[in-house]
Amino acid sequence: MKLYKLLISAVLPMMSLTAVAQQSDNTPQKGDFTVAATVGYNSFTNVTAQPGNLSNYEASALTSLWSDKKLMVGIEGGYFFADKWKLNLGGGLNFTHNPGYGDLPGTIDGTTGDDTLGEIPNYRAVASQYSCTYQVYTGVDRYFGISGVENLMCYTGIRAGFSYALNEQKYDEWTSMGKSVGEAWNLRGGIICGVDYYVLPAMYVGVSVEAFQYTYNMTTYRPQEGLASLQADSHNFSILAAPTIKLGFKF
Repeated sequence: MKLYKLLISAVLPMMSLTAVAQQSDNTPQKGDFTVAATVGYNSFTNVTAQPGNLSNYEASALTSLWSDKKLMVGIEGGYFFADKWKLNLGGGLNFTHNPGYGDLPGTIDGTTGDDTLGEIPNYRAVASQYSCTYQVYTGVDRYFGISGVENLMCYTGIRAGFSYALNEQKYDEWTSMGKSVGEAWNLRGGIICGVDYYVLPAMYVGVSVEAFQYTYNMTTYRPQEGLASLQADSHNFSILAAPTIKLGFKF
């Protein structure tokens, strides 16, 4: 009996929302703003510097495949500059600082085996690190009504975005070769398709996918001060990429 009550209590609000949506036109008009919580592709990039105490270095471009990224909760803002045309803007910023600590020399002088028994190990310094990542994007969508279904609108549009990541490390120890820097950036563009259902005059739910997406990545390492940068880049093409669900509000 309790199960039936739970089902009824869950279904009745949904039925009432649908009834309200069907009785009035809740679709957006020129001048409306939207704010939506999103769950989808993590479009940030990240990089880690290579400390400058090696004799050989190599670089490879960081992955920009959406399928390699974890899901992320985000916020998307929009403005209807015409009845069926919407401008989208969004982005985010992350900043991290890790304080450094000096090394603690032990009594081991590089020998190995039984000769090190009873010796005190060396503790390496903890790197002083600075990291910053951000991403921004914009786009324009064209909405279309669906005949016979009120308050349900599909749309197609274009997206363009930029992501950047920086990581700097410096070790306070005699073997350190100065500050190490790692940088990466992504430039992406795509064609998006989606559907929004305006369940209430001020609320909607939606889903979208990028029918085509292109991403260019550049990854750069400078392992120590005074050395030239070591670079690698990549081109990525995806179809039906970055599916996203939305819960939004219109005002």
